[in-house]
Amino acid sequence: MKSMPLIVILAIACLITAMPSFAGVTYKDGDKYLNIGGRIQLQHYTMTPEEGPSEETLLFRRFRPYIEGSVHKNWKGKFEWDMGKNEFAVKDAYMAYSGLEYFDIIIGNHDFPFSRELLTSSKTQQLVERTFVGDHNYGTPDKQTGVHLKGNAMEKKLAWGASLCMGTVDPDNKKLDFDSVVQTEAGDDWSEGLMAGGRIDFFPMGHMKFSQGDFDRAIKSAIGFAAFTWQNDKDNIDPSRTKNDVDTITGFELSAALRGSGFSVDLEYNSFTSKLMDDNITSGLYEDSETTLTNYAVETGYMISPINVEVVAGYENQNADNYDEPWTRISGGANYFIEGHDIKIQTTYRVGKNLDGKKDNDCDEVFVQCQYVF
Repeated sequence: MKSMPLIVILAIACLITAMPSFAGVTYKDGDKYLNIGGRIQLQHYTMTPEEGPSEETLLFRRFRPYIEGSVHKNWKGKFEWDMGKNEFAVKDAYMAYSGLEYFDIIIGNHDFPFSRELLTSSKTQQLVERTFVGDHNYGTPDKQTGVHLKGNAMEKKLAWGASLCMGTVDPDNKKLDFDSVVQTEAGDDWSEGLMAGGRIDFFPMGHMKFSQGDFDRAIKSAIGFAAFTWQNDKDNIDPSRTKNDVDTITGFELSAALRGSGFSVDLEYNSFTSKLMDDNITSGLYEDSETTLTNYAVETGYMISPINVEVVAGYENQNADNYDEPWTRISGGANYFIEGHDIKIQTTYRVGKNLDGKKDNDCDEVFVQCQYVF
């Protein structure tokens, strides 16, 4: 893809932010309603490795419309799709029932209850890209198809979720990559399997959303625990190909967040234990066909309210059994909010060390992103 100078990016940003803001459009008639909205994220990306040529790309990182509606009391449906990165991908596609007292039931493709950072929408992230703990390429399940339950108690100070789904995993031993069955086709080599998981979040000072940044400056905090397991059903095993098929994966999460006086801090630790179906494979993440993949990240920011700017920073670390050295990233940047998260311009500079666990495999990255949410 041809690259474009940064000045062009800024010019496009000015055109986008000159448009009037409408945070979704809802048509309502009693219990019936229709809501239409979406997000546009235009991104300029530059990668400069320690060795080798630099790469520069302009792309729609996300181009994601959605439709949500209801024609019956306590029932709703939603479908959302993404056309970013020159691809088409189904995201949300579900029906939901909210007529029960203690929990809602969601059937279809929906957020799996694991990783605070992944459950935080891309619309409200502080850094342009998610860190290791929210990346579906490294152990964190993305949206999954199945049955999902959500509930809360203690005036929403306690929230919980549970899911039973059919998930798919890529047989690529350099990653631990989850996707949804609605994204992988029958001819793909992805392995399918049943997965179950759940989470609990506690909010001591009152409920807070899965959203980064502190706009209201009130002191709030959260702590979360989550776990899941996935088992290959062995329905898509091809003996003619090199075997990297994953047999089992179990994951654990501990996360926390703090907001107040313009400051925000998010912390998360994930650990995944994975085993390949074939023995004696040492490659990528795996040593003798097994690995424990660990990710942790710290993200922080401060809102400079008079000028609608947030300065942000982050540190993340990933390690696996077959890594020479831990893969680390240090990030810094700034966000300019024109209309809150609805219209903003973000910049992130990220320094990566020991990419893929290979010693001295270093790379610098720069992200500039313009966002419009309607």
